[in-house]
Amino acid sequence: MAPVTAPPIDIGIPEGQRQKIAEGLGRVLADSTVLYAKTHGFHWNVTGPMFNTLHLMFMEQYTELWNALDEIAERIRALGCPAPFGGSTYSGLSSVPETHGIPAALEMVRELVEGHEAVARTIRGVFAVAEDANDQPTADLLTQRLQIHEKTAWMLRSLLES
Repeated sequence: MAPVTAPPIDIGIPEGQRQKIAEGLGRVLADSTVLYAKTHGFHWNVTGPMFNTLHLMFMEQYTELWNALDEIAERIRALGCPAPFGGSTYSGLSSVPETHGIPAALEMVRELVEGHEAVARTIRGVFAVAEDANDQPTADLLTQRLQIHEKTAWMLRSLLES
């Protein structure tokens, strides 16, 4: 019996455009993964007078990011491309810098503001590619992610304003 092969992907988006979208989503995935790890690390290591507030806030944020990783990776797979993975791969793709050492609580907040804004900028770059390809599912995913990152950055930034 001959093996059954999958038919070619025919979702109305040419392979080249699917590849470009997937590459962009790979950068969003890398940014989101690095930001997830940073937020989770800050949750573990935050200290000081705002400990309880920040500990709980960071937990909500890293949980939301964790759940988003699957959505982003699964969209890449639906486009017919492999989802990137691994620390060195993410390091090469991400625009969110890793943190060295344990910063003070408000420095953690500042770094997370910058991280969420970096992801928002990455998303905006991919959004145009998705729109050009008439890829509504990716555009919808990116719109949802953009709203979350901008709102989170605003909420974190509010902690730094006097």
